[in-house]
Amino acid sequence: MAKKIVIIGTGYVGLPLAIVLARAGYQVVGVDIEENVVNAINQGVLRLAEEEVKQIFREPRVRENLHAQKTPCPADVFIISVPTPLDEKKRIADLSQVIGGVESILPFLRSGNLVILESTVPPLTCRQIVAPLIEKTGLKVGESIFLCHCPERILPGEVFEELVNNDRVIGGLNAQAAQMAREIYASFVKGNLYLTDDVTAELVKLMENTYRDVNIALANEFAAVAEGLRVDILQAIELANKHPRVNILKPGIGTGGHCIPVDPWFIKEVNPINSRLIHTARLINDEVPYKIAARIRQTLKEIKNPRIVAVGVTYKPDTYDIRNSPALKIVSLLREDGYQVAAYDPLAQGYQYTSLGEVAKGADCLVILVEHQVVKQELAGKEIDIKKVMRHPLIMRFYPQPEVTT
Repeated sequence: MAKKIVIIGTGYVGLPLAIVLARAGYQVVGVDIEENVVNAINQGVLRLAEEEVKQIFREPRVRENLHAQKTPCPADVFIISVPTPLDEKKRIADLSQVIGGVESILPFLRSGNLVILESTVPPLTCRQIVAPLIEKTGLKVGESIFLCHCPERILPGEVFEELVNNDRVIGGLNAQAAQMAREIYASFVKGNLYLTDDVTAELVKLMENTYRDVNIALANEFAAVAEGLRVDILQAIELANKHPRVNILKPGIGTGGHCIPVDPWFIKEVNPINSRLIHTARLINDEVPYKIAARIRQTLKEIKNPRIVAVGVTYKPDTYDIRNSPALKIVSLLREDGYQVAAYDPLAQGYQYTSLGEVAKGADCLVILVEHQVVKQELAGKEIDIKKVMRHPLIMRFYPQPEVTT
């Protein structure tokens, strides 16, 4: 059994992983370039809104086994868990942090080490980028160094549940590497562990999120057609889903988060000819915030200098995560057009409010962009009172309820 694990990157993915591995008995070193992050971990401060992970972080065994520092050190296993954002201009993966993470461990690699890449990457990244970097040391991947891709599968708000109970795909550049990685993940994963090759694992991760993106795009396109026909799209979807082999998703205000708006582009990057549907779905979903902003403008066209209160800035309901949020895009578009927009969210840090009635005072329109359960509950119980304090009693809701109530 490996004794010491170094994890490069202690963010949304890397830090929870470090915590569960420390709990499993490994000596874990979390490496982060941000000194305040390193200090927080070593001081026992967890800056993640994940209650279950916080509880585990406080366990004596975890505190004993987990240490953070700014630079790597020798270990048995190295795990790269850094972001792979999208280059917005080129629409390709920005692998600079992955490359930087791999380069940072090169001075500490020794024969027999296992290197695991958890970051989501385009297919062939392990073979064409990571392996050649490692082999600059003179060590041979597949012989003296073992390399795997094990893509993360977590959801903000349910990190521990998904980290432990989800099935995992482990892609090794050879069978020995996959078996070595399996031993690591078997120490905390209760779901099934599926072994395959690295390229398959890279593609599988992208397929999972692209499947969601394409099906969301279909729902959003149905919604646009239904609007033109004056059809209630939610009723139409409900009836269509009565078919035993149909399961249409609900439309929304766009796609967000750290995966769905990004990963499909990685497939297009490696094979643009055979990813036309994927590309089109991406374009459809990227257009949705613009359409929602246009509908808000149309609703308010008769009101001079309207004051808009937008509620919900996270990328989806009942999460605190605002990464790639379509709601924030809508707010930005309206502000760029000169509209006065105040944005609030009960779950997102920096956007909290006391009550809908309080923030809606004097507003011309209350736009519910993300319907967290707590928002639904307050609207259900106090909608009449909320409208009474508004200058114009307009409440716009997108899809979970009728769009406009007056």
